[in-house]
Formats: sequence, structure tokens, C-alpha cells
Amino acid sequence: MKPVHIQHIIPIFKVSEVIAEIWYQWQRQKLPLYLFLAMCFNLVVAPVVYAATSEQLSKSQAWGVGLLGVVTVGLSIYLFFVMFVPEKF
Repeated sequence: MKPVHIQHIIPIFKVSEVIAEIWYQWQRQKLPLYLFLAMCFNLVVAPVVYAATSEQLSKSQAWGVGLLGVVTVGLSIYLFFVMFVPEKF
């Protein structure tokens, strides 16, 4: 095994700059974060849909139905806020 030289290790300040840049991009662009959270939430919803249908749907169909439900609920919440708090939009 070769010894590791200090010159080959990425300096800490470079790593912190990269993390700061990723954090800044996440604050500017919220859509990827929301999509990621929706997909994580669907990891909980899809097995529930699969179990509730007594295995009549395949796992990919249960995933699709769960994702459709998450999108429907999200759209309903968005439209609710657009109707009752229109000055923000």
C-alpha cells in the first residue's frame, strides 16, 4: 500500500466551498429539492398502495399510483393557497 501524501488530499476549504455552493443552489432552485422530497415520501406511500390492493397491482404500478397521489395532493394544496392567498402569487 502506497503512503498517502498531504498534497493529494483535497484541502478542507475546497470541500467547504463545494458544500456552500451546493447549499446556495438548493436555496435558489427549490424544485429539485421538492421533487426529491416527493420521491422520498413516495417510498412510504407505494408499499401502502401495494399492500392495500392485495397484490393485484405490480410494484411499478403501485409506485405510479402512489406518485400520482402525491402529485394530486401537492397540486390541491398549491391551488388552495392560490385561491385563498392570491396576493402572494
